[in-house]
Amino acid sequence: MRHFGHISPAARKGLFHREPGEFGAGSPARMLSAALGATLYSPATRPRLADDIIKQAGRGVVSMVLCLEDSIDDSEVTAAEENLVRQFTDLAARDAEVPLLFIRVREPEQITDLVNRLGTSARLLSGFVLPKFTEERGVPFMEALTKAETATRRRLFAMPVLESPELLHLESRGETLQGIARTVDRYRDRVLALRLGVTDFCSAYGLRRAPDMTAYDVQLVAAVIADVVNVLGRADGTGFTITGPVWEYFRLQERMFKPQLRRSPFLEGRAEELRTELIEHDLDGLLREIELDRANGLLGKTCIHPSHVAPVHALSVVSHEEFTDARDIMRPERGGGGVMRSAYTNKMNEVKPHRAWAERTLLRAEVFGVAKEDVGFVDLLAAGLAE
Repeated sequence: MRHFGHISPAARKGLFHREPGEFGAGSPARMLSAALGATLYSPATRPRLADDIIKQAGRGVVSMVLCLEDSIDDSEVTAAEENLVRQFTDLAARDAEVPLLFIRVREPEQITDLVNRLGTSARLLSGFVLPKFTEERGVPFMEALTKAETATRRRLFAMPVLESPELLHLESRGETLQGIARTVDRYRDRVLALRLGVTDFCSAYGLRRAPDMTAYDVQLVAAVIADVVNVLGRADGTGFTITGPVWEYFRLQERMFKPQLRRSPFLEGRAEELRTELIEHDLDGLLREIELDRANGLLGKTCIHPSHVAPVHALSVVSHEEFTDARDIMRPERGGGGVMRSAYTNKMNEVKPHRAWAERTLLRAEVFGVAKEDVGFVDLLAAGLAE
């Protein structure tokens, strides 16, 4: 699979200086963690789940989480598990291309139980999402994952969700973060990415951000994100990919503030109708939050609606300017450091301080591609939505 693989080769050729690279469930973990993109969550109770998965793959979704936890009622768990087994069996029989598939469980025992019940269809499974992850809760989850790997004789990844009250509360945050760090480092080869449960963070204080606010406008949440990245997202080889929080809105809400999308990029791209549609569906707030995610060290995003996928992927493509800067910084002859004017003659590139940024940018370019010099976000979004 590849990002923007759902659009025609001719359309990709017109958009990309370097097209997104191909990847699959067997690709290196470093590549997969960067390639997750917009991870679409779906309740495991959906009766036509197999059809939904294939449909979303055809629309550009490359990773999905099938949820047995907060998205379903406590009384539905048994039926949801049975449905998952049926739907995986159906998918395996069709032999269709599917996204990277993860199951969000409630308890460690579900991991080994589900793998046993899935049988040969477990070959479609990439791993498990582990809720309310702390050191105390995390170790049993990771041990269960290890057993499941042995049973299936295939690699299975964990995506811990950081969302517990202990992580939010100031008096316990440091100790909780250190415990999480010890646990994920111990099982580093199996941890694909860390996910942020911002809805749970807000719940602890009875908060909910409005559609014209981002997670970073809620100071309690912003402080936790900063501390998580500080401890677990370092660029020195000890860090992990940390994904952006969920955006909850997908329908028109009453507005208090002005739209957050400038008109000029859409005028240049002759896409005024697209701008209007984004604003009407409260997606201008999502776009701003995606940009703030990346500025704060996050990559990819948890999504609960298919309309969120294309904006996440369009904003994940590396611009020609970013690529040019990153490539110049990483040139072998620049190994000694120094400062240079960018090829676009609009900024300073300082080789040693900007090297980690350049490495991450080139990895993102490998999986999301590099836009042509005259191609912007509006073009990428319009192409992604048109197919």
